[in-house]
Amino acid sequence: MDGNDWLAEQFEGHRAHLRAVAYRMLGSLGEAEDAVQEAWLRLSRTDTAAVENLGGWLTTVVGRVCLDMLRSRRARREEPVGERLPDPVVSPADGTDPEQQALLADSVGLALLVVLETLAPAERLAFVLHDMFGLPFDEIAPIVDRTPAAARQLASRARRRVQGASPVPDRDPARRRQVVDAFLAASRGGDFEALVAVLHPEVVLRADDGPAAPLVVVRGAEAVASQAFRFRHLAPFARPALVNGGAGTVTVVEGRPVSVMDFIVADGLIVAIDILADPDRLARLDLALLED
Repeated sequence: MDGNDWLAEQFEGHRAHLRAVAYRMLGSLGEAEDAVQEAWLRLSRTDTAAVENLGGWLTTVVGRVCLDMLRSRRARREEPVGERLPDPVVSPADGTDPEQQALLADSVGLALLVVLETLAPAERLAFVLHDMFGLPFDEIAPIVDRTPAAARQLASRARRRVQGASPVPDRDPARRRQVVDAFLAASRGGDFEALVAVLHPEVVLRADDGPAAPLVVVRGAEAVASQAFRFRHLAPFARPALVNGGAGTVTVVEGRPVSVMDFIVADGLIVAIDILADPDRLARLDLALLED
């Protein structure tokens, strides 16, 4: 095995970890792949003889690449921050896909990614690399051109935002699925009262139909139930799936996915529903694993 083959093999051993870092940083599966590929290009042009910890080196490189991408995204953004849902990671309901499990690792839900979208790029990087992947602040500091103490403050500010805005889901997957199934049964049966009964009074629904339409945000149990009631004709086509490691559905009509829904269940009630219905983004998702 020559040097290039050895380097490529070492890189492949870190790819899943790097994709997980980039996905949390960017909320986009396509951009995460681009960031990982850029890390490989930089590695291939680097003399690795002086690299003592290749995994740590690659993580910091991916962090820098993602930070640049976030800053560029903000500079050219034509819509307010948080006006699009992040890309969902969809797996079979039994969760048997090892690649998707590796990408999610600690089950980062769409609701958390929505909150991360509201953070400043440097705050997001400090929080993701430290709180999610355990990178010390003295390694994070050079990436954001701050002191370790300042990097710690960035992560602390981000942590307060995340803890105050991201709901904590029930830990029992079977219980979460039971509540989602009850929501779907009520939708299929056109039972408005049953819909309201499984929704938290302050439930929030976000629906992303694509860039041609603004993000729809609906709040409150009765308003969300009314929204679900309007689309009850699609409920029979909803297939159970794991969406970012949690209970969700993929609605497929005549072989074409029309929506991915992510449900956050806390204390036995649905507290958040995120719906991706953007045809272009749905077409790019790998949903082959859900086929019968």
